[in-house]
Amino acid sequence: MIVAAAVGAAGVLSAAVPAHAQPPNCTAADLAGIMTGVSAATSAYLFTHPPVNEFYTSIKDMAPEQKKAAVIAFADANPQVAAEMRGIRQPLVDFRNRCKPA
Repeated sequence: MIVAAAVGAAGVLSAAVPAHAQPPNCTAADLAGIMTGVSAATSAYLFTHPPVNEFYTSIKDMAPEQKKAAVIAFADANPQVAAEMRGIRQPLVDFRNRCKPA
């Protein structure tokens, strides 16, 4: 009886998955988990690197184009920080590359 119910449930679930299903690990839950990890790692990095935290805090009220220019200038002046921040964001980049529509 339990086996029949499990087989029946599996049939219903497989019928509910669209033919154009995303690759594995490309669900909204996967994205939320990755974003949570990236956010936590960014927070930890900023708390342990006060000058970087101070810089990002100082640009929060800038216009988008000013903010972008300031971040580029800061990254150019601090290549190690830029590399570390890219490393923190890499799981999100990997997710987007893996899960983008065909």
